[in-house]
Amino acid sequence: MCAKQASSDSPRQHVAILDAISEGVFTVDAQWRITSFNRAAETITGITRAEAIGQPCRAVFRASVCDGHCALRETMERGEAIHCRRIEIIDADGSRRPVSVSTNLLHGPDGQVVGGVETFRDLRHEDALRKAIRKDVQLGDLVAISPAMRRVLDVLPAIAGSSTTVLISGESGTGKELVARALHQLS
Repeated sequence: MCAKQASSDSPRQHVAILDAISEGVFTVDAQWRITSFNRAAETITGITRAEAIGQPCRAVFRASVCDGHCALRETMERGEAIHCRRIEIIDADGSRRPVSVSTNLLHGPDGQVVGGVETFRDLRHEDALRKAIRKDVQLGDLVAISPAMRRVLDVLPAIAGSSTTVLISGESGTGKELVARALHQLS
């Protein structure tokens, strides 16, 4: 005898599940109208669920890719999921916001495609970290984070341009050989 299959989840349970996810999630029907929009999507876009549901996704996200390289459109046309594509959306305040999107198809009980789902992750914090790292001085294989090492790397090009003899001293393991190599490459 077959075990009885659990009854399908209620719409309220689906909303609770989607709201527990820290990435933005929305679904669209075959006419590109938003059918669900989770709490993280509200936070990232600045648009409420009530404002988003029923709207064409392009009206909500206002991304330049909506007209050409829409990841969700590609998924629905090709039948292939897309993972971690970087795009920019325009939030409710009119600010550009970098996000990473992933998409997949939604199928009805008969197996027919009835829409699509897209998740998106806000990349502003990652971009800020990358920008902060780039502010660190980098010279060859050396990356300086500390102010003292930044000062050393700042003067290396000037030293390399001179014909003076250089003595590099310091404790074992402090990178004297790397500094010498960088100096040699610059001269």
